[in-house]
Amino acid sequence: MEKLETLKTWVAESSRIVFFGGAGVSTESGIPDFRSVDGLYSQHFAYPPETIISHTFYERRPEYFFRFYREKMLPLGFEPNITHKVLARWEAEGKLSAVVTQNIDGLHQKAGSKRVYELHGSVLRNYCVRCRKFYPAEYVRDAQGVPKCTCGGTVKPDVVLYEESLDQETIEKSVMAIRGADLLIVAGTSLTVYPAAGLIHYYQGNRLVLINRDETPYDSQADLVFHESLGNIFSKL
Repeated sequence: MEKLETLKTWVAESSRIVFFGGAGVSTESGIPDFRSVDGLYSQHFAYPPETIISHTFYERRPEYFFRFYREKMLPLGFEPNITHKVLARWEAEGKLSAVVTQNIDGLHQKAGSKRVYELHGSVLRNYCVRCRKFYPAEYVRDAQGVPKCTCGGTVKPDVVLYEESLDQETIEKSVMAIRGADLLIVAGTSLTVYPAAGLIHYYQGNRLVLINRDETPYDSQADLVFHESLGNIFSKL
C-alpha cells in the first residue's frame, strides 16, 4: 500500500507524465501477449512466429504470412481497458504528455488518447506498396490470400516486421517526450525487445516506475517497482 500511495502522490504532482507500454497493456483487453503461455510464441505453426513475421518471410511466402497475420495479429473488435482509459483521462487533464507504445492494436487512440507514438506501427493502417493507397484493417481481414490494391500492388500492414527498421520520426518524438518527462511509467513490457527497450535510458528524472507481471532487467534501476497486473494498479489511480 505504501508504494501505491507514493505512486498516487507522484501522479498528483506531475504534469509531464510519459507512459511507455508493451503487450501487457492490452492482454487485459483479451489480446494475447507474444510470450505468454497462450500467446503467439506457444502456438503451433510450421515455422516459429519470429520467422513468419520477418520481412524475408513476408517477401518469400506472402500467402502464409497473411494467413498467420489474420489469425494471430489482427486484433479487431477489442475494447480499451482501465489502463487505456486512465491514460486518456490524464492527457485530457493536461497531466500526461505522451504514450509510447510497442502495441499495434490502436486501443490507446480508441480510448481517446491523442499523442500516441506507435514504435511498431499499427494494424489499422495498411498501404499499397506500389501506389500508397490507404486501406482499413477490415480490407486486409476480409481479403482472400494476399490482399491486393486496385492497382495490383500488395496491401501491406503498417506494422514493423523483424528485420525492418523502426520509423525514425516516431523514435525521435518518443525520445523527446521521455527526456522531458517528470514521471515515466513503464508497464506491461519485459524490456527485452530492442531498440524500443533502450528508450528508457533517455529519461533524466528520478521517478521511474515499472509495472510488470514478471521481473525486468531494469527493476534495479527503477524508483518504484510493481509485479502485478496493470488493471490492479490503474483502477486505483
